[in-house]
Amino acid sequence: MIGTLAAIIGLSTLFFTVILTLIGTLDLVLIGILVVTFNILQWLIAPYIIDALYHVREIKRSDDPKLYGIVERLSARSKIKMPKVMLARIPIPNAFAYGSPIAGTRVAVTTGLLKTLDDEEVEAVIGHELGHLKHRDVQVMMFVSILPAILYYIGYSLMLSSMFSRSQREESGGAGILVGMIAMLLAWFLNLFTLYLSRLREYYADRHSASIVDDGARKLSEGLAKIVYASGRMKKYRREASHFNALKALFIADPDRADVDAAQLAHFSGDQRLVHELLKKEITFTDKLVELFSTHPNIIKRLKALQELA
Repeated sequence: MIGTLAAIIGLSTLFFTVILTLIGTLDLVLIGILVVTFNILQWLIAPYIIDALYHVREIKRSDDPKLYGIVERLSARSKIKMPKVMLARIPIPNAFAYGSPIAGTRVAVTTGLLKTLDDEEVEAVIGHELGHLKHRDVQVMMFVSILPAILYYIGYSLMLSSMFSRSQREESGGAGILVGMIAMLLAWFLNLFTLYLSRLREYYADRHSASIVDDGARKLSEGLAKIVYASGRMKKYRREASHFNALKALFIADPDRADVDAAQLAHFSGDQRLVHELLKKEITFTDKLVELFSTHPNIIKRLKALQELA
């Protein structure tokens, strides 16, 4: 994880230095300030936006003593302040952790998750989400995603400004377009690092769940298998929820991969048998390629990692 962070920050800093040296600082610094300000503001108010989009409401102990008790107990084991317990009224089985300095930390489960999973599997999923909070993944991913965003907008601005000034300064305009294209290409490349870091954080959260939940690796394995299988069968609801895809990195399982993952599970039944049979499958080149552009690890690799913990 530290190596990935160093690569993202190092490449960004190097390219920023080259651009500022060759072209000048005023407009580019302004773009950087605007992008950073926008991302920080978005981070601060994001919990309220998420609550509105996902129809989320807070759950008190009196509303659901069992769910509240799970979060309370696992928060103590995680040695973190207990987050607010939230319920998202959407039928897709999933869960997510989020928060900000002004909104506090929150763990949400969907109504679909509570209907799909057994209590012990819900417990393991919540353990995973608390792992994200303990590791400060929301803050880490927000910080890392800023760097590719700055590069992209700098590159885009350079291309536009160079095109409009091309008639007056042909050589300078051509250089600006070239540097802008390189900046946008590097932003895309850094996004691949960001996605890789996101996948690493999922593994760490899985490990955290296995460490604080009794028999957590088994429970989480079964829960993940049931989540992707159930999600893959809910095409209607996933189409309706397609405008939520910008927030999919928050989920415990990637809804965009539901069809692929569910197809791998379709021939099996029974929680343990489903997981064991899935562990026998080989990871294909296509699986690896799809994973490269995903916020979440391939389900088979993830289950194998949990099996090693067990």
